[in-house]
Amino acid sequence: MARYRGPVEKLERRLGVDLGLKGERRLSGKDALSKRPFPPGQHGLRRTKISEYGTQLQEKQKAKFMYGVSEKQFRSVFKEAARRDGNTGNILIQLLEQRLDNVVYRMGFATTRASARQLVTHGHILLDGKKADIPSMKIKAGQKIEIREKSKNNNQILRAIELTNSTGIVEWVDVEKEKLFGIFTRIPAREEISIPVEERLIVELYSK
Repeated sequence: MARYRGPVEKLERRLGVDLGLKGERRLSGKDALSKRPFPPGQHGLRRTKISEYGTQLQEKQKAKFMYGVSEKQFRSVFKEAARRDGNTGNILIQLLEQRLDNVVYRMGFATTRASARQLVTHGHILLDGKKADIPSMKIKAGQKIEIREKSKNNNQILRAIELTNSTGIVEWVDVEKEKLFGIFTRIPAREEISIPVEERLIVELYSK
């Protein structure tokens, strides 16, 4: 199944959580979820009971849409997490956090992961001094991510960096805002990653 390309605000309303898909619009409180915190459609206000399977599926959808990965990519990441020693759910989230597009977003170079993915695919990003245009690349601790010289005056990037003054930047990256580069200092612990996803339910879903 291809990556979701439909209206993201409707998606957030359906799942009932802020998935960080609208960037600056979300920060201003003008997003649809803030104005209408109920599912879309004429029956959106009705209370419906979700089955156990439905709840598990919903958690997978939250993670998949939040990180902007396809069904095939998500399943591949889950299989890698399951092969490793440790808590599969925690490792799953950590692997998703190590994606290049996500790290670019975490460093504040983009207001959304979708924008970060676009920066990567359009060749605006350098990894350890070399062009990196594959969003799914897994970043290791100590690697340097920077905006290429020709893109340092990009208005979208500069605006995103400006917004980090109010939103802050996560603790596992070290960013030089003036020089537009950052270091992925370490893989974060699961409790440091603030996302509205219960990965335990995703593990239960794939374990059936």
